[in-house]
Amino acid sequence: METAKKSTRKAPVKKITQDAVVDAYMNHLLSEGKQPATVNKFCRDLGITEDVFYDFFGSFDGLEQAVWKSFADQTIERLQSDEAFSAFTIREKVLAFYYTLLEVLKSNRSFVLLKLNDIKKFEIVTPAYLKGFRSSFELFFEAMLNEGKTAGEVANRPYLDKRYPQLFWLHLGFILMFWKDDNSAGFETTDAAVEKSVNLAFDLIGKGAVDTAIDLGKFLYQTKIK
Repeated sequence: METAKKSTRKAPVKKITQDAVVDAYMNHLLSEGKQPATVNKFCRDLGITEDVFYDFFGSFDGLEQAVWKSFADQTIERLQSDEAFSAFTIREKVLAFYYTLLEVLKSNRSFVLLKLNDIKKFEIVTPAYLKGFRSSFELFFEAMLNEGKTAGEVANRPYLDKRYPQLFWLHLGFILMFWKDDNSAGFETTDAAVEKSVNLAFDLIGKGAVDTAIDLGKFLYQTKIK
């Protein structure tokens, strides 16, 4: 009897999307409270080969960085697709950014809280997974604040005004930590904190009391050295 020939046909590779990989990772993270032990183990559990994962991401940290950057990019895309946004004042645009970002994050609150709980102070170090998010955030704010300078809403202050995007990054840290601990319905307390803190920020970076204080300081210094 003729021996059956062994088939050399490979089993079909399971097709999977990048979003499916992200969803599987986030589900594991929320269930286990930590990253999978290895990419290999994660892929075997998902039913894909390891090289498929690397077609999308270089590591779990790279995956998390892409997720966080997408939060900022989704927020910016929503704002720019709204025709009314371009007519807002800069103060209104900043408020709209924060409110829209919090809506985006609310859909992934469990994941966001898991990561925020690892952060003690934003001003000391930016976690690796937030670097892409921070880059998108600061570029967008730099453009808005430059627009504000042209419109006269933001004061031109040599040396200091170049740091405004970084200062708003720290402001965002305050908002995120406030939101993390907010137990109010619909996070309405966070909404109030956003409005009040943005109003204060624009009182400081706009033309007004700070400029008067700076002028007084210059006057007193120049008077003293004469």
